[in-house]
Amino acid sequence: MLINKLLYWIIILYIVFIFYSYFDVGEKSIQGQTMGTYYIIKYVSKISNPSWKELHNNIDFNLKQINNQMSTYITKSELSQFNKFKFINTAFPVSLSIITVIKKALYINKLTDGALDITIGPLVNLWGFGPKKKNIELPSKKILKLYSKWIGIDKFTIKGNNLIKKIPQLYIDLSSIAKGYGVDIISEYLESKNIHNYMVNIGGEIRTKGHNGKGILWRIAIEKPSNKLLEQSVQKIIKPGNMSVATSGSYRNFFKKNGIYYSHTINPKTKKPIIHNLISITVIAPTCMMADGLSTGLNVLGAKKGMKLAKHLNLPVFLIIKTNKGLEEHYNSAFKTYLVK
Repeated sequence: MLINKLLYWIIILYIVFIFYSYFDVGEKSIQGQTMGTYYIIKYVSKISNPSWKELHNNIDFNLKQINNQMSTYITKSELSQFNKFKFINTAFPVSLSIITVIKKALYINKLTDGALDITIGPLVNLWGFGPKKKNIELPSKKILKLYSKWIGIDKFTIKGNNLIKKIPQLYIDLSSIAKGYGVDIISEYLESKNIHNYMVNIGGEIRTKGHNGKGILWRIAIEKPSNKLLEQSVQKIIKPGNMSVATSGSYRNFFKKNGIYYSHTINPKTKKPIIHNLISITVIAPTCMMADGLSTGLNVLGAKKGMKLAKHLNLPVFLIIKTNKGLEEHYNSAFKTYLVK
C-alpha cells in the first residue's frame, strides 16, 4: 500500500515537472548588441515553442537586417550607399523599412516645426558626432553657411520605394528614430509568436506590454542625469503599460571647448549643438518609433516650447532641467498617470 502511494506521488510530481517544463511561466531574458549599443528583452510565456534559442537567433537576425539598412556607421548599408550616391533627380531604390521610417520622421518634422530633421547628417559629422568622430576646431560661420545649404527635408523626395536627391550633398541620418523602429519590429515579432507579455529595450528606447514574471506591470526607471559613465542612479520609476518610452539627453554625448559644452544634438535652425537647460526629456507614446523621434524633436525645442507642444498633442512628457539650485523635474498631467508612487 505504501509503495502504491509512493508510486502515485512520484507520477504526480513527474507530471507537474513536465507541465512546468512545457508551460514555463517564468520570466526569460535575451540580450545582445546592436546599433552601437545593447539590447535587453524580457518576456513571459506559457509555451515553449518557439524556443529561447530560436527567439534569440531571429531577434539578432531582425536587428542585423535593420542595421544593414539604416546605419551610417556601416559603409555598405543601404543608407550609407544612398548618402554616397551623388546623382540628382535619379531614383535610388531602398527597402520598404527605410521608406517607412523616413515617412514617420517627416511626419514628426512637421509636428515639431522642423526640430527633428533627418537631413541634419552633414552637420552632425561637421561637429564631430558622426561615424568618424574626432576632435575638431569649431566650424566657422562661412562653413556653417555652406553646410546649411545642404540641410532640409525639401532636398529630397520619395517616389514609391525610391529616394530621389535634389542636391548631391544630401545626407540622411536616421539615428534619432531607428532604434525606436527596431524596438517596434522586435515587439511585433514577439506578438507573432504569441508572446504578449514583454519588455523590449534597445539602448534605452523601450516598449512594454502586459506584465513581468511577478504578474505586475513592467516598471521602467528614468535615469538621473550624470556625465559620469559608471555613475547611474534612478530619477523616477514609471509603469508604461502597453506603451513605449524614449529618453533624449545631452549629458552623455558631448565635448567641451573653451569652457563650453557642445551637445551631440544639433538644432536644424541654428546649425549648432543645442544650448539650453533641458538636459533630459522622456516621452511616452504608443510606438517606440514615435516616442524616439518626438523625444529628439522636443529636446531640440527646449523646455518651454517642448512642453507647450506636448500639451497640444496630449503627449506624456517628463523633463529634467538644470538650474542654479540643481536638477528640477517637470511633467504634465498626461505623464502623471504613469508614475509609480
